[in-house]
Amino acid sequence: MLKGIDPVLSPELLKLLAEMGHDDAIVLADANFTAMSLGAGKPVLRLPGVSMVRALKAVSSVLPLAQDVTHPVAFMHVCGSEAGYRSAVQREALAVLTDDGLREEQIEPVERYAFYDRVRAAYAIVVTGECQPWSNFLLRKGVLGEALRP
Repeated sequence: MLKGIDPVLSPELLKLLAEMGHDDAIVLADANFTAMSLGAGKPVLRLPGVSMVRALKAVSSVLPLAQDVTHPVAFMHVCGSEAGYRSAVQREALAVLTDDGLREEQIEPVERYAFYDRVRAAYAIVVTGECQPWSNFLLRKGVLGEALRP
């Protein structure tokens, strides 16, 4: 255990987050997600028994989100639902991010198969224990550092 580090962040997950570079994406997926086929050749970690909201709180506590892209956060739109619909888990998870300063317009709902395409390009997948379907999120890593010097 480390002081100030969320215990959900296992050594493997911390290593993975630290290895990611600027604009790399990580997928936080529900327990139903097809991680092994979509994530072939990339790291796939599991957080069994950990809800999506809990996993998102832990990851967002250490992961800077990209500020140089329009949508640093994407989530899978629930198939068959009207535009703008968000499940209870999606609303709770996105509230975690907006409470941390992310603006609503920086969050993008993405159609299922388009989301799968983004997953194939992601750096890694973290499969949570979340049982509510359609609870899949993609986070783009930003940078930490000093402002440019004149």
